[in-house]
Amino acid sequence: MGMNSYQLETHPVCRPESAVQGEHYRITVLTPSLFRLEYSSSGVFEDRPTQAVLNRDFSVPAFHVKETREELSIYTEFLELHYNRQPFDANGLSIRVKGGTGWEWSWNYGKSPRNLNGTARTLDETNGEIPLEPGLMSRDGYSLIDDSHSMVLTDDGWVTPCRKSDIDLYFFGYGHRYLECLKDFYYLCGKTPLLPRYVFGNWWSRYHRYTEAEYKELIERFETEQIPFSIAVVDMDWHLVDDVDPKYGGGWTGYTWNKNFFPDPKAFMAWLHEHGLKITLNVHPADGVRAFEEPYERVAKAMGMDPSEELPVQFDPSDPKFMEVYLKELHHPLEEEGVDFWWIDWQQGTVTKIPGLDPLWMLNHYHYLDSAWKGTRPLTFSRYAGVGSHRYPVGFSGDTVISWESLQFQPYFTSTASNIGYGWWSHDIGGHMRGVRDEELMARWTQLGVFSPINRLHSTDNPFNGKEPWNFDRITEHVMKKYLRLRHSMVPYLYTMNRRASHDDIPLILPMYYLEPEQPETYEIKNEYYFGSELLVSPITRPQDPTARAGSADTWLPEGLWADFFSGLVYRGGRMMELWRDLENMPVLMKAGAIIPLKDLSVYDNSTDIPSQMEVRIFPAADGKFTLWEDEGDTPADADENWAWTELTMNCTAAESSSGRCSTYFRVCPACGNLSVLPQKRSWKLVFTGVSDVPVKVTVNGTESEVPVSFCRETASLIVKLPETAVSEEICVYFPEGITLSDGNRTERCFELLKKAQIEYDKKLQIITTIKKQGRDAVATLAAMHLNPAVFGELCEILMA
Repeated sequence: MGMNSYQLETHPVCRPESAVQGEHYRITVLTPSLFRLEYSSSGVFEDRPTQAVLNRDFSVPAFHVKETREELSIYTEFLELHYNRQPFDANGLSIRVKGGTGWEWSWNYGKSPRNLNGTARTLDETNGEIPLEPGLMSRDGYSLIDDSHSMVLTDDGWVTPCRKSDIDLYFFGYGHRYLECLKDFYYLCGKTPLLPRYVFGNWWSRYHRYTEAEYKELIERFETEQIPFSIAVVDMDWHLVDDVDPKYGGGWTGYTWNKNFFPDPKAFMAWLHEHGLKITLNVHPADGVRAFEEPYERVAKAMGMDPSEELPVQFDPSDPKFMEVYLKELHHPLEEEGVDFWWIDWQQGTVTKIPGLDPLWMLNHYHYLDSAWKGTRPLTFSRYAGVGSHRYPVGFSGDTVISWESLQFQPYFTSTASNIGYGWWSHDIGGHMRGVRDEELMARWTQLGVFSPINRLHSTDNPFNGKEPWNFDRITEHVMKKYLRLRHSMVPYLYTMNRRASHDDIPLILPMYYLEPEQPETYEIKNEYYFGSELLVSPITRPQDPTARAGSADTWLPEGLWADFFSGLVYRGGRMMELWRDLENMPVLMKAGAIIPLKDLSVYDNSTDIPSQMEVRIFPAADGKFTLWEDEGDTPADADENWAWTELTMNCTAAESSSGRCSTYFRVCPACGNLSVLPQKRSWKLVFTGVSDVPVKVTVNGTESEVPVSFCRETASLIVKLPETAVSEEICVYFPEGITLSDGNRTERCFELLKKAQIEYDKKLQIITTIKKQGRDAVATLAAMHLNPAVFGELCEILMA
């Protein structure tokens, strides 16, 4: 079959009407804000797809060309280009982005903008911040992608270094219209593919010499402890490592199961599947295939070599024959035994026999495309290999040092990756190596992992460095279990965001400046981000104050009302705040009108399949709408007919409807689309957060129904539980007297934080007495008490929320 089966769908030729061309230059107006700039000394231009760019057939935008003897000018709604028709240089080629002020939004060839950063190949062995490659977003309103040196994708499924243009640049002049810029980038370079549903649960990973019995014992312990995992990672010791004869070299690369550890690999993987887990194996392919490997004979013969000579089959990604044999003879047999996808752990540099050809990119590209042969959704797990890598999820960020500095950098690193379209990073949660044991650090890192694109616990080969929750003190164990269960319950929300990323070109995580690009604070708060359409996350990444026993995160609250996901405390936006949380909590805020569908884990269930028991969190401070999207979760093609959708709506309008009912209601609409993927019936636990206790009426298909309703003052939550109801029926929860937001229970909340504060008892009594008497006005009095700054900050946050 050759490499012809490894093809991406591409549309590389632009519309002829979009191109303005001379003997040695071609300028293509792809959109009113996106130009392709080519210069060719030979006068021949490149019309094939490249590693980065797949599609240039944009609709022809409106533009105007003006030519004089000295200059070519092109005008669009947003850009103004001037070019002297000579080899590109700063004096002869310039573009102004309309809407900016002065020189800040003007580009001359060779100039670099104040870029907001993209991502990096790896975090291997890093201990904190590292330099990042540029992204698409810039304070100056423009950015560039240089595609002059990337490989060309050929019609036979292979790559070639042959390029016809000397210079091949893409100029993005979108000002601060960041989402629009990203959407056009995804068309140019390929969309983010839809991930399988199971990747959004928790991943267990550890570099450790597991035996089959030990791994099974671990999974059974997780089940007993009711800690859900959806993916079992087995690091490199699944294959022969120490038992390799030194004459063949080391055991870092391998394709032969270690039968001393795993006597029956197929049965072992079947057991994992029976327990609801998918399995991925680690592979370091750099040493090729050597004579001790079980598949050596068939690989050598397929490569035209004599197996009796025992010469190694060299790893050579520049050879199409090798790549075909590598995939079909080494990996397919193991996949037939039960491997669901591969962890490509390439650490051996960027050099191949073809100058400019990155072996990591080759591995990502071909492993991803090849993984579709099983009839399931393509998937691979590997490091970032440059522009276009978003087409090959999931990303493995590498082996970080265990430190607060590493934790501090990861939220920023994750969010800026969206600036180059790379939305699905997976980090070593808890850190990988070195460092010191720190219970608090582990708890905070777990919290970040749960509110990251992919949550994968990992650690190096050290018996003291396991991330099993029961290895830590009782408080940390409790926090880890709480958050790992929460992550599993969030799969319905995350899977809908997965569809949004693929269909609507909006990554799960967005830096704050995407939605408020002219708000200066959004550029200053590096670790805060939007987590899907409904949530804002500001993780705590520095040690807690020992007196307050709480940590803090500097947070920008956009205009409007926000409710804490855990406590229900309501905040007024439009300001900077320092948010304080004890070790059990982290700042996760729901926007006004937020609707967040979850799996109800009241009864433990490890499955990531579409649940029949639902929980929905709602912050009813504004009208809201959320469409829950669901399909089988691992279909090979993402077709419209695969999907079922359920609309969830919140109407807060305090007015009478024609029926005489108050129009303040929450509605679960009848499911639509491919209902065969849904359970016939569902139970619904509706949690209205940040509210006061108010009367509730429930109807199912228009008939009033008596259901359990309760109120939790501690979390300011009104909880409505509906028994199993057919998905084809409509559920309405009415609030006859409307909804009143919670007053915050400020005195009670201040009392609870003072209980744990490590300060004098008499001082605590003085503080709470002041708060009871003065309410919010107590802030000035408290300031005069010269309290510990953290305790004072906590109290101010509650009183001034």
